[in-house]
Amino acid sequence: MPSSRSPRRVAAALAGAVLVSASLAVSSSVLARELSVSTVLSDAFPWGQAAEKWAELVAERSDGDLTLRVYPNSQLVNGDQTREFSAMRSGLIDAAVGSTINWSPQVPELNLFSLPFFMPDVEAVDAVTGGAAGELVFEAIASRGVVPLAWGENGFRQLSNSQGPIEEPADLEGLKIRVVGSPLFQDTFTALGANPTQMSWADAKPALTTGAVDGQENPLSVFDVARIDQVGQEHLTLWNYMNDPLVFAVNRQVWESLSEQERTILREAAEEAGAWEIAMTREEEPARLAAIQERGVTVTELNEAQHRAFVEATEAVHDEWVPRIGEAIVEAARADMSPE
Repeated sequence: MPSSRSPRRVAAALAGAVLVSASLAVSSSVLARELSVSTVLSDAFPWGQAAEKWAELVAERSDGDLTLRVYPNSQLVNGDQTREFSAMRSGLIDAAVGSTINWSPQVPELNLFSLPFFMPDVEAVDAVTGGAAGELVFEAIASRGVVPLAWGENGFRQLSNSQGPIEEPADLEGLKIRVVGSPLFQDTFTALGANPTQMSWADAKPALTTGAVDGQENPLSVFDVARIDQVGQEHLTLWNYMNDPLVFAVNRQVWESLSEQERTILREAAEEAGAWEIAMTREEEPARLAAIQERGVTVTELNEAQHRAFVEATEAVHDEWVPRIGEAIVEAARADMSPE
């Protein structure tokens, strides 16, 4: 009797095995998924490092089946950081680690964190992001087609300029200050007598270099890493006038297309990356300030009376903006910061 394993049958079996193997390989490649993640700053800054940490944790916990590709420097929105939220909402961007400031034109509730001199310290910020107000803010983001997952931190924004020490509102009179594209920032610096000039971060350093603007405001990490002192910013005022939390978020349609396991991985990795980045940013701040001072920058720290003068000068900004943000969210934040 002829063998059941004739050369023809063996060849057919081998061909079948090859096809099955190829099919499995294709299926595996199809199942693996990469999501785009937008950030304004690169991994030279804590902000970019937060996004990279998120990507690292997701790839590790999904065994590479779900990966995040980080696109820094606002490259997915051609450098216009205020378009990031809209691009994510529409699906042009899958996910982002974004600034509450940059997203505030589309989510007015995020202006809560930009109210001048509203949150005095990191304890207050933590109370708000971890409290009822933080939940309301996340609900506001979610209502606009984006799923917020976790908080990060860009930090308290400090003021620098090329003209001289700023110790009172009168010292800002007529100074051209670069601000981000948020009307609240325009109103705040106008109230202080300055001449606010809106421009993207990509344009800010060249403008400082040429003297087109006199000053800018940013967290110490940005001032330090970007070496803002090298473009004439020889005077720095520590005034903690507003905080800039970061938000890890995903487009809703993308989120709904993921499995429950993938969603859990994405959220837990975001929470861990955010907590890691917040702790790192705060731990590094004293050393950053010391390094800035060693480079010859004059640092002014406001005393209580000086601080009060700035608070009083911006009270009208609160009157105008609290209704836009929402009385309920602002009251919730006050309660979070001053629990009974």
